[in-house]
Amino acid sequence: MKTIPAIFAAAPALSLALSAAVAAPADIPVYSYEVVNVYPHDRGAFTEGLFFRDGYLYESTGMNGASSIRKVELKSGRVVQQHDLSDAVFGEGIVDWKNELVSVTWKTQEGYVFDLATFAFKRKFNYPGEGWGMTHDDKNLLLSDGSATIRALDPQTLRQTGAIHVTAQGRPLDQLNELEWVKGQIYANIWQTSRIARIDPKTGRVTAWIDLSGLLSHADRAFERVDVLNGIAYDAKQDRLFVTGKYWPNVFEIRLVAPAAQK
Repeated sequence: MKTIPAIFAAAPALSLALSAAVAAPADIPVYSYEVVNVYPHDRGAFTEGLFFRDGYLYESTGMNGASSIRKVELKSGRVVQQHDLSDAVFGEGIVDWKNELVSVTWKTQEGYVFDLATFAFKRKFNYPGEGWGMTHDDKNLLLSDGSATIRALDPQTLRQTGAIHVTAQGRPLDQLNELEWVKGQIYANIWQTSRIARIDPKTGRVTAWIDLSGLLSHADRAFERVDVLNGIAYDAKQDRLFVTGKYWPNVFEIRLVAPAAQK
């Protein structure tokens, strides 16, 4: 999601609610991070979805009139392939499944299936409500919609087959945004925060927070168009974790640092 930064000033109640929701209770560990590498990122990309495959980042961007899906060189940040979506839609999350790429939109209740190699359009599908972030496990596509529920979709029919209800210390955790499947857990950006939730897909419980405060420099945060943290990609072959944000100048490869008590 979804909006320009001006909305933040108009929603103090939402900000307070989010702060309470992501406050770190004693029994949920909070991981910090180390930066391993820094790569360039298009400052014009309002990042909605991100995944890594075969040496490339695949990224979706939002905003009506600027929504696209892209294949991006990691080291250079160069866009090597791009498909622009209709100006009428606001692009959201993307996910790969076999030789296809699936993308969703924010409020138009429609998604698209593309050929992963060529970005050629294959078919359209519909779903109720909003589309936010996407990832997959070994059987299902997983879709967030801004609520505390992650939907499971059949990869063939793209119809909902189940749901994961996410809680933190027994309370529903909403504002789940971009998703990534990492070592059997779901990582989820929490919109308008600098935190990622690590979620047990079997129970829906948040098992840990990842606090990425300070990742973007003060100078970069002062940039006119910089927006929130959003975008998680995992390279399973080399065990590399990448994060970025909307209109951010960089993609960061990070290593998680466990709380002192767990080291």
